[in-house]
Amino acid sequence: MQLPFTVDQFFDVFRAYNESVWPAQIFLAALAVTALILAFIPRCWSSVVVSLILSFLWMWSAIAYHVLYFSRINPLAWLFAAISIVGSLGIAWHGVVRRALRYAWDGGVRAGAGLLLVLFALVIYPIWSSLGGHCYPAAPTFGLPCPTTIFTIGMMALLVRPHPRMPLIVPVVWSGIGAQAAIFLGIPQDSFLGIAGLAGLALLATAGLRRKTRAA
Repeated sequence: MQLPFTVDQFFDVFRAYNESVWPAQIFLAALAVTALILAFIPRCWSSVVVSLILSFLWMWSAIAYHVLYFSRINPLAWLFAAISIVGSLGIAWHGVVRRALRYAWDGGVRAGAGLLLVLFALVIYPIWSSLGGHCYPAAPTFGLPCPTTIFTIGMMALLVRPHPRMPLIVPVVWSGIGAQAAIFLGIPQDSFLGIAGLAGLALLATAGLRRKTRAA
């Protein structure tokens, strides 16, 4: 596959982005941790806030990364931005306007797998990146498409069923797009997007099912 940019140019985009938006990376990670806490300690308004956070992360990725930086070296960035904006608006519509998304920890296998994806995106991903020789600022940080995708699918594994399928579609699609970075751009941690994508497909398949409750 012939890319319209070199590997060095790709990582230079990370450098330019990270140096320009600092310390936004800390704020984005704090938002993610807040979303996770709200899923564990739900209130009547917490799911709306979680959806707002996820929607904001996807809009940030679209504008702050794809449009302002990645578009400098790849014309497809405009398409990627449009896909991310659709994802952002889908989460906002179903989670904030319709209030059809409810996040809660139920202790099940599905939720446990989601928690692992969330921890991978927030903790393991940056450590793996550093160990692989991609040190800050020339490294993908949280808020950029790939870790955000893994985090989003992880959070959506905490959704109470039944729930709409539409908010999952863009993260699953992006998991397929982003996983190619592991192959063509030397970002091995992005190979985990394949696992996240499979998890997302499973969530899509079971979104309409009601969780079985244990008999008393």
